[in-house]
Amino acid sequence: MTSPISTSVVRTPGVAPATAPATGGVAPATAPATGGVATPTAPAPIGDVAGALFVASEGVARARLKSGLLFALVASASFGLSGSLARGLMDLGWTAGAATIARVAIATVVLIVPGILALRGRWGLLKRSIGTVVAYGVFAVAGAQLCYFLAIGYLDVSVALLIEYTAPVAVVLWLWVRQGARPSSMTVMGAGVAAFGLVLLLDVLGGGRISLVGVGWALGAMVGAAVYFVISGDESNGLPPMTLAAGGLLVALVVLSAAALIGVLPMAVGFGDVQFVTFAAPWWAVLLVLGVITGALSYVTGIAATRRLGSRLGSFVALTEVIAAAMFAWLLLGQAPLPMQIGGAAFVLAGVVLVKVGEKPRGKRRRAVTDPVVPVPV
Repeated sequence: MTSPISTSVVRTPGVAPATAPATGGVAPATAPATGGVATPTAPAPIGDVAGALFVASEGVARARLKSGLLFALVASASFGLSGSLARGLMDLGWTAGAATIARVAIATVVLIVPGILALRGRWGLLKRSIGTVVAYGVFAVAGAQLCYFLAIGYLDVSVALLIEYTAPVAVVLWLWVRQGARPSSMTVMGAGVAAFGLVLLLDVLGGGRISLVGVGWALGAMVGAAVYFVISGDESNGLPPMTLAAGGLLVALVVLSAAALIGVLPMAVGFGDVQFVTFAAPWWAVLLVLGVITGALSYVTGIAATRRLGSRLGSFVALTEVIAAAMFAWLLLGQAPLPMQIGGAAFVLAGVVLVKVGEKPRGKRRRAVTDPVVPVPV
């Protein structure tokens, strides 16, 4: 048990007793020092405040970059899985159009309720952004897929993909013309390296037939992909990613269904087990994964990634979808990548890194705490 400590108070005529123990006759630091008036604490120097804000902003930027890269990799993996699953369904008798409509329909059903809830009753926000939602559905979802399917009717798949995946270059040019965001030399170099990697990865040098009609449709797919990145990276509309994805998928479902009704998209389905390299799965299970994972999940995470990374960097990181598609084709379909394709994947990743380095603002001071400290009068 500890005993209480007793303190004696020394009284001095005309002076109020201190409420804290005296120390060597010196008044405590917390006591008023000037005529009973409290002395205000001097504010921190501006340099210290600026330094703290700078460190905090840098921390937020790093967190957004990390989460953006994580979302981008999830989106690329889920988008990349769609090709192998759709191929399995097509081997069973499904047409590409039927698989696409089923994928978009399932994704719409999955996201429509969460998309409405994400609005939190802000229907005016959706009304003001209805043009954005329609453009996203028509160009980014339906247009990109429809034009790609029409392109591969005239071109080899590798050639059509190569043209479509020039979308990041289109995004860079759009931001330059529209917003004056001139790309740095590092960004241009990264674009060139990534493009060379795509040529190797898609094995275009192996030969492929060229058709002007096919090239036109492939360029349409490229425009759709570029619109996807531009709209996904725009946070000014205030739409939650879930709402934008759900609305866009709903619009795309209407457009693709209309294309099927007029005969632009051939429709046929098949039933039974889908055969992969090491296992078989029922058609309905493959279809569910195609809609939920490669549809709903891919679009939501893709929007979330591009809003954190920006349209330019997000479009280049999305090139990893081609790498993911090659890996899933190897695991599920037994299509082992060639050494040249593995080298192409390395070039794509190197190009993405160069673009990220080129994204850093120029002339940025390293430490804000070096700003001159302005004395603040007390």
